[in-house]
Amino acid sequence: MKVGMETLTVYQVASLRIVSAGLVLLPLTIKHIRKITFNKIGYIFLSGLLGSLLPSFLFCIAETKIDSALAGTLNALTPIFAIIAGFAIFKINMPSKKIRGIIIAFAGSILLLFSKGIKDTANAEYSFYIVLATLLYGINVNLVQKYLNDIGSLKTVSIGISLCAVPALLVLIFTGYFHSYTYAATLNGTLAAVTLGIFGSAIANILYYMLIKRAGALFSSMVTYGIPFIALFWGLLAHEDIGWKQIVSLMVILTGVYIANRSGRVVAVPD
Repeated sequence: MKVGMETLTVYQVASLRIVSAGLVLLPLTIKHIRKITFNKIGYIFLSGLLGSLLPSFLFCIAETKIDSALAGTLNALTPIFAIIAGFAIFKINMPSKKIRGIIIAFAGSILLLFSKGIKDTANAEYSFYIVLATLLYGINVNLVQKYLNDIGSLKTVSIGISLCAVPALLVLIFTGYFHSYTYAATLNGTLAAVTLGIFGSAIANILYYMLIKRAGALFSSMVTYGIPFIALFWGLLAHEDIGWKQIVSLMVILTGVYIANRSGRVVAVPD
C-alpha cells in the first residue's frame, strides 16, 4: 500500500488491487458462476464487498495518516467484532472462556504497540477507518460460515472478488488512471498494487476462506494476531530494536489464543 500510494491515489491503489485480483480469478468465475443459485450469488457479492472491496479502501485511506504498526495492531480487533457480530447479527453464543482468551490476546497486541511507542497521535482519528474495516471483517467471517459454508472457497472468492472488480474498475476510470500520460509515472505504484491484489487479495482470501469453512469464524478471525509476529520479523530484518517488552507482549498474545481455542464449542442460538 505504502509503495503504491507514492505514485497513485488512495482510491487507485485500492481499486487496482481488487481489479487485478478479479482478473486473475476471472477464469474460475466464468467456470463456476453458472452453477451458483441467484440468492447465493447475492451473499457471495456481499462477502466480497465486506471482506475485500470496502476494507481495501478503508486501509488505504487510514495509512495516509497513521503508520503500519498502529494499523496492524488495530487489525487485531477483528476477533472482537467477530464475537459481537456473531452474537448480535447471526445469533451465535460464544463461551466465556473464548471471550476472555480473545480479550487477553488483544491486550497483548496493545502492549506490543505501546512497547514500540506511538510516534504520531495527531492523526489518530484515521484509526477509525481501520476499526470500521475490522468490523466488516467480523461480519464477513460469520456470513461466510453461516450462508456460504456449502460453497467451495475457490468459488466463493473468485466470484465475489470478480463481481467487486466491476465497481473498482469504475473508480479507476473516473479517477483518470487510464489516461495515457499516467503509465510511465505510475509504473512502480501499479506493480505494487497488482502484487497486493494477486497475493494479498486473491491467493490470501482463498486460503482464508478455506480456514473459515474448516475451523469456524472465530478461530479464522484470530489469524490477525499473527500480524504482530510478522511485523517483528520484518523489524528484525531491518535491524530494528527488539527487546524483552516485545517478547513478553507476544507471549501474552499466544496465551490468549491458547485460552480461546482450548475452550468449548461455539453454539448457535435457535431462532
